Amino acid sequence: MSTVVSVQPTSSGTVPPRPAREVVPDPLWDKQVALLQRDYPYDSVMATRVLGQGYAYLLTAMAHRGERLGLAPSSLVDIGVHTIILDTVAYAELCNRFNEGHFLHHVPLVEFKDDGSVARTARRVAADGWEVDLPLWVDAAKCGPCRPGNDSH
Repeated sequence: MSTVVSVQPTSSGTVPPRPAREVVPDPLWDKQVALLQRDYPYDSVMATRVLGQGYAYLLTAMAHRGERLGLAPSSLVDIGVHTIILDTVAYAELCNRFNEGHFLHHVPLVEFKDDGSVARTARRVAADGWEVDLPLWVDAAKCGPCRPGNDSH
């Protein structure tokens, strides 16, 4: 069972977190869920969770372009990210729509970081109003192989 968090305050409490699914056209979503199921031992529920967190991460990274926050996904979330960015035409459209046409590059490092960047990223995703499926972010201690301090994933 996934745990969803929201930390977006309002005068009346908290706003329910947005699922990243709502910004992805149905045919693309269905295709990418099927790709995850093809390439990983996921059922449709797990594939949906991983893909949703991949989109939430990328949309957060795009929203904070230029801030050099050193955002990093967990290993599981990164699988969703890879599925999204490898569908290059759809990914370019996502960058056009949510990143002012700037391509968010993928710049992985060989070594995993152990600097808390994944946990900070999950909090940033939640603060931006996206659903955070906490169990998919729990491998944070050994994750974050992405280049720190730049606008890349």
